[in-house]
Amino acid sequence: SCKKMEDGMEEMMPGEPVPVTEGNFSDALNFPVIQSDNYSLIAQTTNGGVFNSNPVAAYGYQNDALLGPTLKVSSGQPLSVNVQNNLVEPTNIHWHGLTTPENMDGYPTDLIQAGSSFNYNFPVNSRAGMYWYHPHSDKKTGEHTFKGLAGLIIVNDAEESALNLPSGQQELLLVIQDKRISGNTINYAPAETEVITGYMGTYVFVNGVYAPFYSLSTRQYRVRILNGSNARVYHLALSDTASFTVIGSDGGLMATPETVNSILVGPGERVDLIVDFRNYALNSEVFLISKTFDGGIAQGTQEFKIMKFVVSQQEADTFILPAALSSYNVLSESQSTHSRSFDISNPHGTMGHSGHESGMGHNIGGKTFDANRIDEYVTAGAIEVWTFDNSLGEEPHPMHLHGVQFQLLDRAGGRGVIEPWEKGWKDTALLMPKEKVQVIIPFGSSTGKFVFHCHNLEHEDDGMMLNYLIQ
Repeated sequence: SCKKMEDGMEEMMPGEPVPVTEGNFSDALNFPVIQSDNYSLIAQTTNGGVFNSNPVAAYGYQNDALLGPTLKVSSGQPLSVNVQNNLVEPTNIHWHGLTTPENMDGYPTDLIQAGSSFNYNFPVNSRAGMYWYHPHSDKKTGEHTFKGLAGLIIVNDAEESALNLPSGQQELLLVIQDKRISGNTINYAPAETEVITGYMGTYVFVNGVYAPFYSLSTRQYRVRILNGSNARVYHLALSDTASFTVIGSDGGLMATPETVNSILVGPGERVDLIVDFRNYALNSEVFLISKTFDGGIAQGTQEFKIMKFVVSQQEADTFILPAALSSYNVLSESQSTHSRSFDISNPHGTMGHSGHESGMGHNIGGKTFDANRIDEYVTAGAIEVWTFDNSLGEEPHPMHLHGVQFQLLDRAGGRGVIEPWEKGWKDTALLMPKEKVQVIIPFGSSTGKFVFHCHNLEHEDDGMMLNYLIQ
């Protein structure tokens, strides 16, 4: 799979698609425990998750669980989370989508040593939405996240509460992740070719359960989904092609609902949906599936089932989705004071950050991550337009900025449109092969050094991450 390049470096050929093996959908869906105060996480080895009714040897933030607890907090409140590291190596936590001070963001070299603890403490000033947390240590983000270190954060606020959206039993928080399992242990060992494509699993888990089912009633459900996979993109749909309604994305509710019948979700992205089960016959089954898509060299070639919904109970439902969901400032390019452009097509012939002589080291504009180098200087309070250019690229890149939320302005090439589920506030923008995306970013008043990177975690660990300094 190698050919010699003229400079003597070996150039790796890209990897093949990793097919998904569907299960029999006989294990019940689990939901992680909820913490709404006394927040604490213990990074540890554990037997968590469910794989063909057996537990899985993994990493976790609590005993006997593949995912960490779901942290619930109200906007405007402080969040104080004590994290104990009981692993044999350093780790840390990044609060994906939340705006934190520089020293609380989980910068790749700000580590909690083995056996030590750290208290993350910051005010939550984000809009209501579903955010998430996962490790972010340099060159280890992919392994630690894949092995099970991740969890959800739910932020509530008054604007969202006033809508009386489906809640309780009618609100499903779903984390979709693909895993590799050998001997009931999560296996993380990317080959060189899998550093190029990203590490994809053969078994798709939801909330730490492989191929689960969930019994529900003839009502409307709020279904909030995180793609918590390292590299796999999902083209989500219902198996009967029914449409559903998008009400929010990464940074909370959109201005108005959008009706679709499929959604493309990259690693790190979240979508907030209303799915209507009112017209299903009792005992009918419908699957959440991933459909095929044009995903470059190693993605999108297979349609597969992710989980099964069983409509098992007849219930009345009076919920009516409002026509207006949220009000926020829609930013326009004319407000921008500065623009920057980044080539993420990963031209051949560069050295990977981790020293892999793959000939295809993942980079941004030819540079790979260096904790001691500032790549971009940003003025606090500025509004900027950043362009990520994957025009020559052959693989997807979900681009994520720490410390901010942004809005998408334009997509050229590829799909050529801002998708309905990409409206509103975002912290991760998916670039498929051949696409170029413009985002507009209001930088707040908090200063310091933050990273932006590809959320394909193998790409990130391979060096596809740069620093920016807000000053």
